[in-house]
Amino acid sequence: MDLENQKRIKALADEKGAENLVVILGGAEAEASGLACETVTTGDPTFAGPLAGVQLGLSCYHVVEDEVKNAVDPVVYDEQVGMMEMVLDVDAIKAEMQQYRSETALA
Repeated sequence: MDLENQKRIKALADEKGAENLVVILGGAEAEASGLACETVTTGDPTFAGPLAGVQLGLSCYHVVEDEVKNAVDPVVYDEQVGMMEMVLDVDAIKAEMQQYRSETALA
């Protein structure tokens, strides 16, 4: 996750309260999505950005996960994400996100 996005997320969490935010990721790779989830929950693992050492504890999901898919109008989801689902390794992304949440007790 780039430093500018870290800065924006930290500012939103400070303004709105972490308990009022959910992060929806859309990255193409499972490992990168897991790292982004780690960044917004337990802090930047590279210790390079605004979230270094900052544990926001934000809820985090990937757009291809059922929790998100079921919360969005099916027509809109298909228009915006349908093509992406066909080319991504959706199972690997879901597994990475679920594993990360279970390891950090954020499920």
